Amino acid sequence: MNQLLKSAALASAAMVLVVGAAQARDQIQIVGSSTVFPYTQAVAENFANMTGNPSPVVESTGTGGGMKIFCEGVGEGTPDITGASRAMKSSEYELCQGNGVTSITEVLIGYDGLSFAGSRNGTQIDVTKAQLFQALAAEVEVDGQIVANPYKNWSDIDPSLPDVEIQVYGPPPTSGTRDAFVELVMEEGCEEFPAIEALDEDRMKEVCQRMRSDGLFIEAGENDNLIVQRLEADPGAYGIFGYSFLYENQDKLVGSMVGGVEPTFDTIADGSYGISRPLYFYVKNAHRGVIPGLNEFVEEYVSEASMAPGGYLHERGLVALSDENRKKMQENAMGGVDMDAPQ
Repeated sequence: MNQLLKSAALASAAMVLVVGAAQARDQIQIVGSSTVFPYTQAVAENFANMTGNPSPVVESTGTGGGMKIFCEGVGEGTPDITGASRAMKSSEYELCQGNGVTSITEVLIGYDGLSFAGSRNGTQIDVTKAQLFQALAAEVEVDGQIVANPYKNWSDIDPSLPDVEIQVYGPPPTSGTRDAFVELVMEEGCEEFPAIEALDEDRMKEVCQRMRSDGLFIEAGENDNLIVQRLEADPGAYGIFGYSFLYENQDKLVGSMVGGVEPTFDTIADGSYGISRPLYFYVKNAHRGVIPGLNEFVEEYVSEASMAPGGYLHERGLVALSDENRKKMQENAMGGVDMDAPQ
């Protein structure tokens, strides 16, 4: 019994220290996805202008990097929110739980299309997921054999594609955009090849997921604006990034078609564009009522002015939720509803 009382006292003291530390910080801290970053930054600016509170500090760390930092624990030294261009993984949820981040609210904010785009001075192409896999995988199927990727030009894959060198700028492994591209393009594309489908599960996963590293696929970091700049400088190259960056740079870039469908608000919303994904943010509920303005910031993020069709996030490229789903997310966000463990 004495040991139990001692443990309870230590836990209470630790909580006091955590809360006291959190109270010492007056700026909301946010990490996460480079795709969600511009939306969160827009909300942060509106929040600061409307309330007079300090503008939240928003860092683009990538989805995976953001989850790792977010799940480090509770208190002043840890962020309040993380943005994500995919849902939280079960391993990340378990990391959070193990570090005392036991109450988290998941908020779906809308949808985004993964754009495969190039310069307006270049060539708009129409590719299938299988062809994108052939262009970007480390290993591919050739004549029934799995070999190191021999394709150097797009026309090597299909004569109907341009006779120019394959050069694609894309996100690093820490990025949710990379995760989504691998899942929605690489893994689906590799299903078209019988020799790959015949591999055992571990080997097939390796072949389907591993990007080429011979210089034709270039990891461009977490700053998607750098990809835009590189495409401007090289009209023969293509880039992979969220639809918002294509939308905001329509004067410089053009989206290539995937399976005959061009990325637009309508094709992403109705699912006809085959590379679309949900976008989220996650709130650390232990920081609500402790970090000044956190609840008000969340309220602004899920407001009609922000998330609804015609809202200022829609104007930046976010594909809005249905009225029913948006209302549910607003209720969850403001009510601090705990998320279920990912399956």
